[in-house]
Amino acid sequence: MILHNTFRDKLNEGKGTIGTHVLFHDPDIPEMIGDTGLFDYAEYVGEYSTFDMTTLYHIARSAQCGNLPLMFKLDQEGQGFWAQAALGAGFKSVLFTDVRTADDVDECHRLISCDTPDIGGHMGVKLRRPALSSYDIEGYMQDLKSVVFAIMIEKQETLDNIDAVLERSKEKGVDMTQWGPADFAFSTGNPSIQGTPEIREYEEIVIRKSIEYGVPPRIEIGEVEQAKRYIDMGVKHFCIGWDRFIYRQKVAQLGEGMQKLLETV
Repeated sequence: MILHNTFRDKLNEGKGTIGTHVLFHDPDIPEMIGDTGLFDYAEYVGEYSTFDMTTLYHIARSAQCGNLPLMFKLDQEGQGFWAQAALGAGFKSVLFTDVRTADDVDECHRLISCDTPDIGGHMGVKLRRPALSSYDIEGYMQDLKSVVFAIMIEKQETLDNIDAVLERSKEKGVDMTQWGPADFAFSTGNPSIQGTPEIREYEEIVIRKSIEYGVPPRIEIGEVEQAKRYIDMGVKHFCIGWDRFIYRQKVAQLGEGMQKLLETV
């Protein structure tokens, strides 16, 4: 059965969206997130995790239990194969990394778009999970057209080409941009500016330009209180929290509390 992409619905309606990051490859995590009913999607951060095609199937199945659309964040190397593998597993969105030029946007678009004369993509019919219950080619095509297409803006070269990248993004139907401060700082040769006020100048350029070109920006945050500054700038799409860090923070809190308590015994 093809799961309807409710993430796409929210974007089409012009509403704000909330996601959260998944780094663990345990299928229980997306199911738990979906069961809360509080998130529009979860982003499986494949770029930083470990997985194979079977893992992607299991993660997509578990998310489907909670009616939770999944985004897949790719590593740039091998992105064509893994983008199509994730969509074949049942993911509903792809976040491309390391986009530098307008031509890169074209390539990303080809990888996940229908191989039809009017669209010109390179995505043919993959008889993977969507075909397990039926062989509905029309439904398969409509599902592909509903995929949410997102790109990272995270390199100095991208900032140098920001207008061309965003103009092409609008043409190719990019649904959102995502600012990447860590990679951006790294690409400047001065990684120490990550987390400093100095980097905000570049972040604000990405947000302002994205809004100007009609490609909504998404921002990653760790705490709810961080959202207000971005909302005031016109941002309404957020991805909050990383499961690995949430777990570590809670475990540390419990351990520290018990250690202090036992010191009094």
